[in-house]
Amino acid sequence: MMLRLALVLGLTAWAGAQVPVLQPLTNVAGKAPAGLGTGAGFYVPVTPETIRWGYLPEADAKPVLRVPSGSVVTFDTLSHEGLLEDQGRDAKRYFTGLGVPAGEVLRDAEAITGSGLAHDFLKDGPHIVMGPVEVQGAAPGDLLKIEFLAFTPRVPYGVVSNRHGKGALPGEFPESPEAGAGAGAASPEAFHNVSKLVRLKTQGGKLVGVMETGKGGTVEFPVAPFLGTVGVTPAGDGRTNSIPPGSFGGNIDIHYLVAGSTLYLPVQVAGAKLFVSDPHFAQGNGEVALTAVEGSVRATMRLTVLKVGEAGYPTKRALTGPFAETPEYWIPIGLDVDLNEAMKKAVRSAIDYLAENQGMDRAAAMAYLSAATDFEVSQVVDRVKGVHGLIRKRDFVGRGAK
Repeated sequence: MMLRLALVLGLTAWAGAQVPVLQPLTNVAGKAPAGLGTGAGFYVPVTPETIRWGYLPEADAKPVLRVPSGSVVTFDTLSHEGLLEDQGRDAKRYFTGLGVPAGEVLRDAEAITGSGLAHDFLKDGPHIVMGPVEVQGAAPGDLLKIEFLAFTPRVPYGVVSNRHGKGALPGEFPESPEAGAGAGAASPEAFHNVSKLVRLKTQGGKLVGVMETGKGGTVEFPVAPFLGTVGVTPAGDGRTNSIPPGSFGGNIDIHYLVAGSTLYLPVQVAGAKLFVSDPHFAQGNGEVALTAVEGSVRATMRLTVLKVGEAGYPTKRALTGPFAETPEYWIPIGLDVDLNEAMKKAVRSAIDYLAENQGMDRAAAMAYLSAATDFEVSQVVDRVKGVHGLIRKRDFVGRGAK
């Protein structure tokens, strides 16, 4: 294989549990198995029957699971890295070729790459999209509240990939040979894409990612697992590629959406039909290479349907796009193919929120945002770019904050 890879060698500090390999609990979606923890009531594993590879569920898609509003659901999500065609579409061979013990290669990864599922490396998105999960009572115009309760790495390694024609510097990176004349769906390895393996270890009771520098050393950085893709099924006919995010959420890649955070999405089809994908161990704002540290994660969340105006609805006006919050921040989100427009949409959303929910004059809201709120580029690599604002809740404590 012509794919150039960098492997982290000799890192044994993580070995021995603390970063366990969590295999699927069952191959059937339904009631959560005993001992799952975090109060989960329902569970969805990765199987050829519970996923779509590279595209989102359609409005008429049959749910893999139906749950009442307020239910807790755990997903054993699966990263696409190590499964794709430019990596050989053989999870076990790919990872063991990097020195990963065979016992740490997930069985569901092997099942997907060996399943014969159709996937076009050039046309389809890369993501292993799970669902949809129908939330009973959800209707267009409602809001689906998604509370992220827990994220646990399923494997002690992840992958960061940089592919030709993609990322923040297409045409400059990767600095490997350009795709040859024979590069195509039949010969994806000829694209000479570059991937780096990241090992996980524990340090001071916290997870850390370790990457080889290529200069004989290593670099370490914090790990904070989250899902890059969480969405409700978009309305309309036909298949939707898994790469670009939209008003339905999807591949928004906001790294603040870790355990303890909440995402709100406007329902577009009956039952909401939630889907999840793109598990990450860590990501910097921008996600400039193309991917973050992609690694399979067990994700647990509570799903609640909200009607406009009822208790718990995060805004006074009906939301038309994704909105998030953490214990520290309210997070307005702007999405557009043009990064400038994405920024404008995020600022407009922030002004609307402060004016309508915090009682600020719009001119004062604009001044406050300029003085005290960071607007960050979520990602620039998903065709539709993202910007999110971080409005500090503590600035409004005792001043009627909602």
